[in-house]
Amino acid sequence: MAVNVSEATFDRDVIELSRQTPVVVDFWAEWCGPCRTLGPALEAAEASRGGRVLLAKVDVDANQGLSARFGIQGIPAVKAFRDGDVVDEFVGAVPKAKVEELFNSLVPSRADELLAAGDELSLREASELEPRRADIAVALARKRLERGAEDDALSAVEGHEGDFAAEGIAARISLGKSGIAAEAFEALERGEAPAAIDSLLGQLAETDEDATREQLRRAVVGILATLDPGDPTAREYRRRLATALY
Repeated sequence: MAVNVSEATFDRDVIELSRQTPVVVDFWAEWCGPCRTLGPALEAAEASRGGRVLLAKVDVDANQGLSARFGIQGIPAVKAFRDGDVVDEFVGAVPKAKVEELFNSLVPSRADELLAAGDELSLREASELEPRRADIAVALARKRLERGAEDDALSAVEGHEGDFAAEGIAARISLGKSGIAAEAFEALERGEAPAAIDSLLGQLAETDEDATREQLRRAVVGILATLDPGDPTAREYRRRLATALY
């Protein structure tokens, strides 16, 4: 439940407390319509985290010194404090998703905790909690591929068209069932991404069939999505892929 703080209590109830528990501060005013719109979303986000993030409210009319101290020029203004400092902020009645993003940046969601655990059971639960998250779906699919469960892996990434890694896994499974590029995916399983890409690009250069070329392209792009975009090797492989395609 949100606590009202003032100039007299701010340092104690926000700055010092944030050294133990993150605190989100809502700078608002009674006359502000957008503030009343945003308030319930902030309160719901705090309640759903079971005390791992706290919510404080500052009436800017009654606490003009705090408004000046933190440079408040428009409301609602929301600032997140951790270890005594502002670590994130936004202004305006943003969508609920933006509120959740802010709170998630302060403490991991249950799905994030399960993703970090990394075992298949945890990943399946995370996917059930947040079925739209492609990163969770991809992690679950990879775990299933490790035990050879291709159909289950494909099921995990269904509905995530447009995500390069998810499409790459689907393409890998399709190619594997057609007996294509087995050597590339064996290299990938050994952690040899460059060798896998080299092999896939070789297959691409030798294949004229459009559907197979598209699957090979998706497989390469899926692997590239796991590499650092700034890595010179990744840039070189993107160039080689473009050359092979066009």
